[in-house]
Amino acid sequence: MATRGTESPWSGWVTFASMLLIMLGCLHGFQGFVALLDDGYFVARGQDLVLVDYNAWGVLLIVWGAILLAVGAGLNARRTWARWAAALVVMLDVIVQVGFFPASPLLALILITLDVVVLYALTVRWDEAQLGGV
Repeated sequence: MATRGTESPWSGWVTFASMLLIMLGCLHGFQGFVALLDDGYFVARGQDLVLVDYNAWGVLLIVWGAILLAVGAGLNARRTWARWAAALVVMLDVIVQVGFFPASPLLALILITLDVVVLYALTVRWDEAQLGGV
């Protein structure tokens, strides 16, 4: 177990998770802007598409990306609340990506994989990481 002022090897995983969350936030924000600017981006067969309004979906993705960015930044700053929030948002993000699977299976699979890696980084050695020994 890490003591105050020392770094645990697992604290690097917390930093890694924070960087991945920031990257995921940027990806979701980018998807949101693309949805706002290009109505044909999220194209799927009619029966697979649940989305009705591309503009609303674009705004929702931008907001979700901002949430991921904020949680990633909080995690990188070693805020106590951010670790729990990060675990929650990546679990929710996996559910969101399952909804994308029919329209964009490769992208959804990549994002689900990144979410699982973040969850792993945050939870495997929770006590040992202690947010960088703090």
